[in-house]
Amino acid sequence: MDYLLQGMFGERSLTKVAAVFNDRADAQAMVARLQSLPGMAPGQVRMLGPEDAREDHAEHFGRTLEPEQRGIFRTMIRAHVVTGFAGGVVGLLLYAWLLRSGTPLIVSSPLLAFIAVVGFCTTFGLLAGGLVTMRPDHVGLITEVREALEQGRWAVVVHPTDTAQTRQARALLQDGGGAQVARTL
Repeated sequence: MDYLLQGMFGERSLTKVAAVFNDRADAQAMVARLQSLPGMAPGQVRMLGPEDAREDHAEHFGRTLEPEQRGIFRTMIRAHVVTGFAGGVVGLLLYAWLLRSGTPLIVSSPLLAFIAVVGFCTTFGLLAGGLVTMRPDHVGLITEVREALEQGRWAVVVHPTDTAQTRQARALLQDGGGAQVARTL
């Protein structure tokens, strides 16, 4: 499944796992434990502190939570191409089914029906690509982390590259005393 999703997304890390800690020492200890997981590169684990919630640290905050800026652009292109194409294929199949079933509206005006059915399905596919690009699942995690930092707490954010790393990181964070553990899809 990871391989199929990588085809639509331009980012190496499709999910994020974050935990909030009450003090810096606990957060730093967790970063060290996470970095020792098999296959975990140092850039995949990041820590944010209360100072990172300030406006003058907005760029650092953004890069910590969304480090793959080029990947996001690639995701935008790939998601629209894949979902638009999938919508067009669904439209073709739907049109063929409607034509074959003898639907009067389709049979009486096949060219206009073809344009309408395939066009609308492609459009809905492109809209789905926009939804995938927006990554609405990230908003909740980003909001949680920002609120914790504003309360003077510390956050550890992990960018796993596959399902196994995601499970390992989440288990370690849940067992490691993090007050809250949040994850994107």
